[in-house]
Amino acid sequence: MDHHYRRRTLLSALVVAGVAAGQATVPAFASTAPLSAAQEVAHFDIAGLQQPENITLEPGGAADVTFNRARQIARVTPDGQTSILATLPAPASGTATVSGIVRATDGTLYVNYNAGGRSGVWRVRSGHAPEQVAALPDVKALNGLALDERHHTLYATDSSTGTVWKVSPSNGATSLWADGEALEPSTGGHSSGFGANGIKVHDDAVWVSNTDKGTLLRIPIDAHGAAGAVTTKAEGLTSIDDFAFVGHGDRVLAAQNFAGSVALVDPDGTHRTVLTAQDGLSNPTSVAVRGKTVYVTSGAYFTHSDPNLLLARLAH
Repeated sequence: MDHHYRRRTLLSALVVAGVAAGQATVPAFASTAPLSAAQEVAHFDIAGLQQPENITLEPGGAADVTFNRARQIARVTPDGQTSILATLPAPASGTATVSGIVRATDGTLYVNYNAGGRSGVWRVRSGHAPEQVAALPDVKALNGLALDERHHTLYATDSSTGTVWKVSPSNGATSLWADGEALEPSTGGHSSGFGANGIKVHDDAVWVSNTDKGTLLRIPIDAHGAAGAVTTKAEGLTSIDDFAFVGHGDRVLAAQNFAGSVALVDPDGTHRTVLTAQDGLSNPTSVAVRGKTVYVTSGAYFTHSDPNLLLARLAH
């Protein structure tokens, strides 16, 4: 059983539990300030396994996305034209998924690949075949990926164990960077099995979302590059997946996967829904922001309908 099937079935149980408790999973309104003009610019082929999991942006405004079960990296222009940049090699046996993606300033793309003995971080460059940068064959469910270009370091989450791994793109060295209860999945019958998920480097800290616990976490990077104490910056973010920072402060736009919404999280931890299924979301998986443009991918893992890329306008 692949880990995305397990996530779909277990998170579906959480949806049922939320409804039973009187929690609304999809608010009945469309885009809310400061977002407006939401528009689906690209629709992907679900029959071809084109379900976007993560996103990174090109300087000209195009988006590079991972189609996780197709093992593909695709580029989508702002007007919705889609081209396949690379397909990662199939594993010797079993299923494989490509998840987190980041772009270095030289145009190199790094992606997380779950593929048994081929699991790890891979590099994708124009004109070159995909190549493995670092092997992580024992990691259960590589998910989010972040790049600290100043220190030439990658950080990857393992959602199954609730850990953060540090990876050198230069020599492929890997080490466990952060773990602990705050990053782990919940225990009990309604756990999805997904703890640490989305990840970003922001203001000398690594920020991580915990899907099961609905939390947004901050882990400072100390002077030696080690992880400091984990603090919780926001709670109550149902099924939070990936996220992105807005501007230079600590405001965040967070994709809430099976809840079918995007939330704006203020620095004090308060949050409100700003995009819903009425805007075109279909289980949003990741968010990116460039200037006043917001990009949201939808993987349609639970709706099984209309995986897409949505763009919205940010007022301030």
